[in-house]
Order: sequence, then C-alpha cells, then structure tokens
Amino acid sequence: MDLTGLILRVTAGRPHVLLATVPGGAAVRLAAERLLRARDWPQASTPAKADLLLVAGPDLPELRTALERLWRDMPAPRARVHARTPDEVEAALDSGRALLGSPAVQRESAAPPGEAVGHREGEHGAQERHEGDDQAPGHDGDGGGEGEAGRAGDAHGGPDGEHAPHDAGQDTEAEHGDGRQAPDGQVPDGQAPDGHGDHGDNGNHGDHGGHGGHGGHGGGQTDMPGGLPMAEPGADRDGLTLDRLHLPLGPFLADWPAGLTVRLVLQGDVVQRVDVDELARPSDDAAVEAFWVQPWLRAASGEPVTVGEAVRRRAAAHLDSLGRLLAVAGWPAEAVRAGRLRDDLLSGAPRAAVAPRLERLTRRVGRSRTLAWLTRGIGVVTAQKAREAGAGGPAARADGDVTARYRQWLADIRHDLPRLEDPAPLDVAVEDSPRGPWSAEAPPSAALIALLPPLLEGAELAAARLVVASLDPDPEELVSRGVVEVARG
Repeated sequence: MDLTGLILRVTAGRPHVLLATVPGGAAVRLAAERLLRARDWPQASTPAKADLLLVAGPDLPELRTALERLWRDMPAPRARVHARTPDEVEAALDSGRALLGSPAVQRESAAPPGEAVGHREGEHGAQERHEGDDQAPGHDGDGGGEGEAGRAGDAHGGPDGEHAPHDAGQDTEAEHGDGRQAPDGQVPDGQAPDGHGDHGDNGNHGDHGGHGGHGGHGGGQTDMPGGLPMAEPGADRDGLTLDRLHLPLGPFLADWPAGLTVRLVLQGDVVQRVDVDELARPSDDAAVEAFWVQPWLRAASGEPVTVGEAVRRRAAAHLDSLGRLLAVAGWPAEAVRAGRLRDDLLSGAPRAAVAPRLERLTRRVGRSRTLAWLTRGIGVVTAQKAREAGAGGPAARADGDVTARYRQWLADIRHDLPRLEDPAPLDVAVEDSPRGPWSAEAPPSAALIALLPPLLEGAELAAARLVVASLDPDPEELVSRGVVEVARG
C-alpha cells in the first residue's frame, strides 16, 4: 500500500491555503478568497498550518526575502504558487494542488537545503526551492516559531474567554488554537461571540478580552536560537529595568495591510517604541495598481466615472476593512458575511439584493455590546488629532476609538446603499475615497500610517492589532503607478 501517496492525495484534495498579499495584489486576494470559499478550501492561519502558499500580486523584489522565509516556515508536504492577476488565480491553485499531490515534487521539497535543486517554476507559478535559505524566526501567539505571516489575533475571545463560531466553508483557525473546525452558529445581537475552539497551549490575553497573539510577523529580524528573538534589558517608563523585546508585525500578516511592516519594542506587554518600515516599491516592470481608489484615479485622469460606481467601491472597501477587524477581534462568522457582501457589491449586485443582508450585518455588528467592550477606549483619534495628521474620511469623522471607527464604517455603508445606481458624474472633490479625500500628492493612507506610532506607543500589545485594523491603511495608495507618476511630476 502506497501510504505516502495516499496522504498526499488526501492533502491535495482540500489543501489549507496561506495567502501572502503584496501591494498591488488586492484584486488577486479578493479573487482568491472568492474561489477558496467556492471550493471549500480553508485558509491557513499560519505557515505551520498551511499546505499551499499563494502569493497574490506583482513581483516586488524587496519582499522576496520575506516570502522565502515564509516558505521555509511551511512544513512538508507543501507547494508554492504565484498569481499576479485575478485571472491567474484558478490556474495557480490547480497547479499548486498538482504539485502538492506529486510524490516526486514532495521528495525534492523535503530534501536538505544543500540538496535542493534550484527552482521548479510552472506556467502560473509553482513550488520553488532555494539553496542555502536560513530558517527564519517566527512567533505564534504562544511564543513558538509558527512563521512569518500568521493570522495573528484573528480568532480571539470575548470576556468569557470563548471564541466566535466559524462560518461554513471558511477555516479561520485561531493563532492559539489546535486547528479544529468549530460548528456553525449564530451570535445573537448584543451578545458575546462564542462557540469557537479553545486557546491551545496558552490562553492568556491582554486586558481587552484577549485580542492579542501576534504570530508570524515577518520583517526580517535577526535569527536567534530556537527561532525566538532575544530580549535585552532597558529602563521602562517607570524607571524599572525590564527586558525589551523587538517584535516586527508584517509584512505578510493575515488581515493586515499588505506589505506594511511595523516594528515594536516591547517591555512586558506594553509597546515602548514604534517604527514603520518604508514600503516596498515596485520595479519599473511591476506596476502596482491601487484597487480601492480606481474610480477616483480614473476620474482624476478625465475618464467618466459615475457616483454609483464610486460609492459601490467605497462601501465594498468598508466591508473589507470591517471583515478584517472582525477577524482580528475574534468574530470570524461575521467577518465571512462581510466578505460575501463585499464580493456581491463588487460584482454589481443590485441594491435590492444586498440591502436586507447589509441591514442585518450592520445591526448585529453595530449593536454588539461585546465587540464594543473589546474595543472601547483603544486607539483614540480625535477629530483635531486627525486633522493635524492630515487624515480625513471615516477616521476623522469617527472622532474617537476603535469602536467609533467601525461604527463610522457601518454608518457610511448605510449612507451609500441608496446611491449604488446613481448615474451622476463623480466629482473627486466632493466624494471621498474609502480612506478620505483623494489626492495623489497626499494619499489618505499616508496620514493613517503616520498616525500609527503615536497611537501604538504606550498601548498594550493585545490592542495593537485592533488599532491597525480599525485604521486599515492601504499601502497600495502610496506605491500605485498613478500616484508614483504624479509624484515624479
């Protein structure tokens, strides 16, 4: 009996897919998420739980090292594919499944690094092997070495320590969990998300209901024994000498701005210092397109664009941001529903088809006392502070904390819903882009990224992911072809 072949066939039949999205890959990510739901292929939360790595977006040379470390953190059997455009996603996934089920490919992949044989590149991207790659350090929520791009904090519990239920067809495994699929379920309005799996080996969380856990942050830190970063002593804000831990978040964290790397210096669970890495820039032959602001870019260039098209894209962007925040906060079932509504809006579904579902989603999320309790008082951005940083849009109008910002998204979605078919021409000076008034000289996401260091310094590590998710800056705005052309003048 060929036991190895049987195991490979079973693995390839329903692989766990880890999405690594680079700037310019938002449209590819959305296409991949839709297809994975249709195929009932679960998304992996960390490299250690993944069988298939799907790189989504153009090839950015500055991120190749981080991708190689991500690949090295995946256990065999494994396969790697690359989809540069949405049209390549289906073929890339099929190619990855074939590679995953091939005993010959897996034997080569499992060979020691010195015996690896160059690259194996398929028509649509395929499994790759490299000689001499070092094993990158990684961190799961329990302090282990789970890799470069875990879904850190994507399934954290409510005040009673329980988790939200999974939605059918989506495996959003907890960073702390044991990877078991939770049963389907509904979370009553105003009640705690529950029914999810346990916390695994370490269920400890911060003061905000356990939205910590920052596995696989990436960012190219120095390799240390056992795959863990070494702490160093330093004086904290109270004058005590405590260990300081350098911890990068990004660039391939799940439910995280693509390509963004934020480096934290921690003492205990308190963030003492924050540095944001410069974003990876595309080469001349790898143009990056900013997906969420396409209507505004086209209108600014003189192309006719309707208000209905713009507000549809804006509402879909808010649903995408909301889904990522809900995943980080530990409500994966509602995160999946937000993603499905996002996809329906992007596919041109009429208002009558989406309005009842949008109303249910906004009511359930907006009235959830537990979600408000988890996010209250975190990352306060007053309207004045936003204006001083040059930020507008939902972050400025919310004039408050994480709770105020996600409720502002909900209010904006409800406001945009009646205008999905508005045929009036888009005026970029009147209609904000998803993250604020659009300007190629000063993209709104630049101000949101600038807000991160002062917001995160002094905060607990458990709150850092929620703060970033509630602002959800889009690095594509800063490196897209249209913006770079304006900057070059």
